[in-house]
Amino acid sequence: MAEKRTPICIIGAGGIVKDAHLPAYKIAGFTVGGIVNRNRQKAEVLATEFSIPHVYDTLEALVAEYGTDVIYDYALPASETVPVLRQLPDKATVLIQKPLGESIEEARAILDLAHAKQLNAGVNFQLRFAPNVTEAKKMIREGVIGTLTDIEVYVNVYTPWNLWSFLFGKPRMEINYHSVHYIDLIRSFLGNPDTVYAKTFKHPDSPELASVKSTIIMDYGDSIRAVIHTNHHHDFGYKHQGAHIKIEGTLGVIKMSLGVLIDYPHGVPDTFEYAVVDKQPVQWQSKQIEGTWFPHAFIGTMQQMMDAKEGRIERPENNIDDAFETMRCVEAAYVSSAHGGIPLKEVGGAPEEA
Repeated sequence: MAEKRTPICIIGAGGIVKDAHLPAYKIAGFTVGGIVNRNRQKAEVLATEFSIPHVYDTLEALVAEYGTDVIYDYALPASETVPVLRQLPDKATVLIQKPLGESIEEARAILDLAHAKQLNAGVNFQLRFAPNVTEAKKMIREGVIGTLTDIEVYVNVYTPWNLWSFLFGKPRMEINYHSVHYIDLIRSFLGNPDTVYAKTFKHPDSPELASVKSTIIMDYGDSIRAVIHTNHHHDFGYKHQGAHIKIEGTLGVIKMSLGVLIDYPHGVPDTFEYAVVDKQPVQWQSKQIEGTWFPHAFIGTMQQMMDAKEGRIERPENNIDDAFETMRCVEAAYVSSAHGGIPLKEVGGAPEEA
């Protein structure tokens, strides 16, 4: 961590701020100067718990106090992003909660506004900064598993969506609010895909949710498979719940679990295993990785904003332009899901009746 640390001001006081943002910043030693929320009482509770010195009644008051001398940490629903960004000063630095809008049109509006106001804007796609993902990328750079041939994200869990009541009734849910993490993760390894295939699914026990399961294929040609499978309605106890990222290469394989998703919100410890083919018979080895997706990955997204704000890098890795590319993939997934597959009656000709 750099010695110089720009203070953070938080816009919002919901569960993600309490469970991830503020614990991460405490671990990292970041300074949180102020917080604002419509419900001042919620902000005051967090201010007391995390020793935040100032609680503001309005965003206008917070901006008047700090101007462009802080990093604004925006943690409200995506539908409120544009009105909030309009109130920030030009050339401000802001970390925007994911997703970047609830449609490609909203994402474009946010992107255009950020450019017009010359904001140093990033988006909180933090899975790419999770400690186990960072270790996997280090091993790949060092050539441990060779050339990548396969990336698989597998999630089979029961997610208590009632913890996020704002998701009920939204026309887009699972891909936009969850699988977007995995789309962004795969992009962080492989860049943009050539095409996207997808289907997202409802469940009869959750009629108010647009979808709770998805299968997404990100097409990078014939030599590498990139696939995402999610099922958030495995409501049969946690014994057979599972969540992992598996990365195969020509020389080896890495498999890391996402323990936070299992028996949520209790979670289980993460695991990190790998195997290489130059050791016969192939033996799996384990690594102890310090830190987890929640909350430690949230350090990475904020550190990127600080490094950009303080001139150590030109722009954050999670910059808003890169985030827009992730949202283009999300849009492609929804378009693919809506169009459906190839009707069987169009293949091979209809059978003749006897």
